[in-house]
Order: sequence, then structure tokens, then C-alpha cells
Amino acid sequence: MTTATLQIEHAITDYPTWKAAFDRFVAARIAAGVLRHRIQHLADDPSFLVIELDFDTVDRAAAFGQFLHSSVWASPQNAPALASVPRTRILHAADD
Repeated sequence: MTTATLQIEHAITDYPTWKAAFDRFVAARIAAGVLRHRIQHLADDPSFLVIELDFDTVDRAAAFGQFLHSSVWASPQNAPALASVPRTRILHAADD
């Protein structure tokens, strides 16, 4: 059972470029304990994404959020299609 979701929201300039960058970090997601992910965009704005990464603990979700802020989003080379400052939240299931 998933106990924490790292939710990420941000704008992008180009989905194929963004997705290629996202895919380059699959090993980092696996090593961090990501159990599954969902990528969605706003119904009225395909250039604004909502990404959800599921973890088994809140601590793992928080640690991966820190990794994204310090190692991925801080570098234009690692996040070439990022068009806004990402907003992150950790969600915890209130009821299953």
C-alpha cells in the first residue's frame, strides 16, 4: 500500500523534450523507491503538468523532492523544458 505521493506541478515549453529528460532519471526514481508514477496535464493547458510519484514512506518522498530541487531542477541541462518553478507537495492517504 502506498503511503505517500510526491505531487509536482510546473509548466513546460515542450512535452517531448521534457519527457526525454524525465526518462533519463528512471534509475534515480527506482533507486529512490518510486513505486509508480502518473503524468497528467491540465485539461485546458497541455503545457502545465502534474506529476505524481508514489512512495512507501513520507521520508522517501521528501528525500526525492530534495533531490529534484537540488540536482535536477537547478540545472537547465537536466530540466531543459522547464518553464516555471516546480511546486511540490507530499500527499498522504486520508482514506483508502
